[in-house]
Amino acid sequence: MRIRRISNVIGFDDAPFERGMGGKVALVGTVCSGTRLDIVVRGHVEQDGSDATGVMAELVKENELVHVRGVLMQGITVAGFNVVDINALAEELGVPVMVVMRKRPKMQKFLAALEQVKSAREKRSVIERAGPIEPCAGLWVHRAGLSLEEGRELIERTTLHGAIPEPLRLAHIIAGGTTRGVSRGRA
Repeated sequence: MRIRRISNVIGFDDAPFERGMGGKVALVGTVCSGTRLDIVVRGHVEQDGSDATGVMAELVKENELVHVRGVLMQGITVAGFNVVDINALAEELGVPVMVVMRKRPKMQKFLAALEQVKSAREKRSVIERAGPIEPCAGLWVHRAGLSLEEGRELIERTTLHGAIPEPLRLAHIIAGGTTRGVSRGRA
């Protein structure tokens, strides 16, 4: 089997926000060629809403990022429990989508918390359709449109500092810095 080399990847991360306040939360996307930052985009998603998949697709399309060949996210939710449908996003953009996590999530705890938000049943269904959480290159992943081996290669090729791919690390730093005036914490 031939491994596809995925170049020009956009990583999305949400900005820090106060839980329970509702409203819009900034979403930052950073496009990297390997580990080199090329483009930054920003949009907004509803806290605990259901618009993240559409907003991510629109940020890629409206900014004419036709060279993007993959999408990375750190966690399957942004802005609280705004769940990203990775299969729909992969289909709409025609590129693979991968969620990476440092640690295997405690799904029972996560799903119990999810039950407290509006549209919990639909959100849970989207998470189940994302498939199993698998170990990959020292991280845990959900994936759509790429093999586990292609995911491993993508992580290794886009990681420069630490364990998290550079598009996600940079999106995290930019989202925090532009919202709070300074970026703190780990990506």
